[in-house]
Amino acid sequence: MWLTGEISNFTQPVSGHWYLTLKDENAQVRCAMFRMKNLRVSFRPQNGMQVLVRASVSLYEPRGDYQLIIDTMQPAGEGLLQQQFEALKMKLAAEGLFAQNLKKNLPHFSRKVGVVTSPTGAALQDILHILQRRDPSLAVVIYPTAVQGKEATAEIVQMIELANRRQEVDVLIVGRGGGSLEDLWCFNEEAVARAIFNSVIPVISAVGHETDITIADFVADVRAPTPSAAAELVSRDQQELLQQLGYKRQHLEMALDRCFNEKRQALNQLVWRLQNRHPQIQFNQQKAQLEQLAYRLQFAMQREVEKSQQQIAVQHQRLHLAIARNLAIKKEYSQKLRQRLQHCHPQTQLNQRKAHIQQLGYGLKLAIQGYFTKKQQNFTALNERLHNNPLPYRLQKQAQHLQQLNVRLAFSTEKQLANKQGCFATLCQQLDGLSPLKILSRGYSISENEQGIAITQSRQVKVGERVKTQLMNGIIYSRVEQIEK
Repeated sequence: MWLTGEISNFTQPVSGHWYLTLKDENAQVRCAMFRMKNLRVSFRPQNGMQVLVRASVSLYEPRGDYQLIIDTMQPAGEGLLQQQFEALKMKLAAEGLFAQNLKKNLPHFSRKVGVVTSPTGAALQDILHILQRRDPSLAVVIYPTAVQGKEATAEIVQMIELANRRQEVDVLIVGRGGGSLEDLWCFNEEAVARAIFNSVIPVISAVGHETDITIADFVADVRAPTPSAAAELVSRDQQELLQQLGYKRQHLEMALDRCFNEKRQALNQLVWRLQNRHPQIQFNQQKAQLEQLAYRLQFAMQREVEKSQQQIAVQHQRLHLAIARNLAIKKEYSQKLRQRLQHCHPQTQLNQRKAHIQQLGYGLKLAIQGYFTKKQQNFTALNERLHNNPLPYRLQKQAQHLQQLNVRLAFSTEKQLANKQGCFATLCQQLDGLSPLKILSRGYSISENEQGIAITQSRQVKVGERVKTQLMNGIIYSRVEQIEK
């Protein structure tokens, strides 16, 4: 339990324990705080001091007196506030007001900053000084409010809600300078915490010094250790920005130069390709090629004609010689020569070869069509086979077959194991029946001479010789005194 009261009759014997009476205007109770507990107390208790203690009831059996055993002790004012602080902190944490995933990110570049603080406090002057030094172009909107006292809580909540209604700033700084726990208590109120949590504008909590912790620090999107640190968070260093701008400009110029050179090279390459592929140039090239081919054709035809003329002249000479022999043969021979001349004409051969090429092209076309038709038929047949025997069906069938084999294997294994166990039990029984120990258990024994040979005949031992007799549960050593046959 927690109690508050005034210390009286405080004593500390050599054992280091504390003994005192805790009282108020109506009652008093004896208390004890053992040495291992009071070492953690940060102050020295004095008679007449108001304290807040956490204690449990105990009975001192030798005297039958009830007393309180104190675990922790705090000054009454700060202790009550700290207890209220912890209770509210646990309540808001359970509701999710401290969740990191709900916190908003600060804007990368803020154009206008709102400050919820006292217009006469030193915290505002520190914030304005930092903003003027780092970023003079950043606009500041001050939402004046009390930051201490009973009216401070309502005014802080009102100013946060006003800033959210106006939507004129990018980020909101809520804070004040340092002070005692009582001075900072308005930032530990539940109403202020819920106003910060419900704010659409990102909120920076900048309350007190770096060691001061308030509920507002847990609820805010960002906690700054001091108001000056909050101003540095929302402002941009002008010199750093100018330096970054210079770097960006240099990189941009280099990138533009590189891009310009690449585009110029690409343009030159395209111009060169365009020039090489210009229709007029291609026409001139093809025209020159055509003229060359026509010249070659004309030269070939002329050579063939000359060759034919020479052959005709030879034939004419032969014809004239043959005319003298036989006129009939001359006419027939002359007709044959004309046919041969017509057949050997370049235009005739050209037409024949052209017809042969056309015939080959037509045959190639038919062969390609037949090959394509055959491949299409094969593809259709394969598609039908794949449709009739789909892979999932085969896999399912194989899986069922595998499952059946596993069942048969398990059954065969169990059957073989049972058979082997039965055989093993039979062999064990047979072995047990043939065991010498089994014979010994029926009253028989085994005797050995000094050489360790089992005695089966009386001549294997002599009078005076030691004999070793093996029984079921022991060994007997004896000496032969008499032998009877």
